[in-house]
Amino acid sequence: MKKTKKSSVLSGNRRQLMMILSAVCLLLLGGIALGGWCWQEEALAVDFSRKNLAPCLQYPFGTDWMGRDMFVRTIAGLSLSIRLGAVTAGISSLIALALGLGAAVLGKAADSVIGGLIDLVLGIPHILLLVLISYGAGKGFRGVIIGISLTHWTSLARLLRAEALQVVSSQYVQIARRLGKGPWYLAGKHLMPHLIPQMLVGTVLLFPHAILHEASITFLGFGLPPEQPAIGVILSESMKYLSMGRWWLALFPGLLLVAVVLMFHAVGQAVSGLLDPGQAQK
Repeated sequence: MKKTKKSSVLSGNRRQLMMILSAVCLLLLGGIALGGWCWQEEALAVDFSRKNLAPCLQYPFGTDWMGRDMFVRTIAGLSLSIRLGAVTAGISSLIALALGLGAAVLGKAADSVIGGLIDLVLGIPHILLLVLISYGAGKGFRGVIIGISLTHWTSLARLLRAEALQVVSSQYVQIARRLGKGPWYLAGKHLMPHLIPQMLVGTVLLFPHAILHEASITFLGFGLPPEQPAIGVILSESMKYLSMGRWWLALFPGLLLVAVVLMFHAVGQAVSGLLDPGQAQK
């Protein structure tokens, strides 16, 4: 009896800790997104009287070769990445949900086509496919959104497809089919309640992938244009000046990018633990 009470208390404390951690991370991410949105013009401000300053109290991340405040510029770049990640993660999740539902309710032929499409996209090197789609869509903000949205749905689609096929093979769904219920009724009434929690967790976990890949293709020159204060642009430009001893141009933006990715990962793990009844009891 005492062990049961002790385990329930520990489980409750763990859930509270997860909720507090995810709330703190969401507040920090929201602050970065809002701050970067407000500092868009300041991130582009040039002042040659303060160029190449090392980190100090007035400029915590230093300044670059054009006198731009690297702290403001980094926050603005991360804000852009967060907004871009929100759009692309949402689109990718909707694609994955549609394919998962289609594989389950549209018959074996549709399931074979969807399964083959998932395997085909997974078989192509991810960054190569992303670069090709982004470049073909004209690069820039629009090209990056299209490229990331069309390449990040595969893993979530495979998960949702497996979950949907398991649900659709259950006895109560088979009974509903024999009673004449159509595929869209089955999808809305029986499949969606099972898939929505998985989709929400998958959407949150897609954020860090979207942000990292946006920074990667921008760093390679196939993403956002150089005039925008994007993290990939900042890191790409800083590579030219590392040999001159201006280490702060790459160090602080890189560390902040890693911190944002880890915060999104922590939120995703917390949401997964809160929505999964099995995790809640551990």
